[in-house]
Amino acid sequence: MSRIDFAARRQAMVAQQIEARGITDPRVLAAMREVPREDFVSPGWREEAYHDGPLPIEAEQTISQPYIVSLMCEALMLQGDERVLEIGTGSGYAAAVLARLAAEVHSVECIAELAELATKRLASHHCSNVAVHAGDGSLGWPNAAPYDAIVVTAAGPDVPAALRAQLKIGGRIVMPVGERNGLQELLRITRTGDHGERREMLLPVRSVPLTGAQGWPG
Repeated sequence: MSRIDFAARRQAMVAQQIEARGITDPRVLAAMREVPREDFVSPGWREEAYHDGPLPIEAEQTISQPYIVSLMCEALMLQGDERVLEIGTGSGYAAAVLARLAAEVHSVECIAELAELATKRLASHHCSNVAVHAGDGSLGWPNAAPYDAIVVTAAGPDVPAALRAQLKIGGRIVMPVGERNGLQELLRITRTGDHGERREMLLPVRSVPLTGAQGWPG
């Protein structure tokens, strides 16, 4: 399939799966139109890249549904000058979207194979403002803290204390919270002070578990 055909599918995906479902941030919509999702899935799944759902990637993991990626990015309320932390790099697709929305992105992936592959994919798409780190995402990435926004692509029993500590006052965390294999809620948590926060429930979701020292046991 030619790039032109993929580009047409990408435009249709944004119109039908994302914009039609209530995503309105013009910068998020533009980023979703630009990032070629077919380059971030396993080779055998390129034809399905604009399917409205998750798809398999390496290491028996999945790439998130495009709508969820766009929703989480919009919920971060980015203006373009922020430093963002992403937990759960996966294929690198969401990081490529975030690269177009923020000044600097740090992404932590617990599976070394995925971290290496995502680094190569992001470099091939000239995402020079993204750094991928292999490590325990539940502990964040303190070397580049504090962050204006943090997005977590896996669900934990609650937001890890390490992530709260790495967020600026006024910053936002977007993360699924709930049961490991059951009902979860996608939350936006705004840090309002040294010990204060405001929680907003965005929608019910089902996400893979966040494992690590401050997540679920591996």
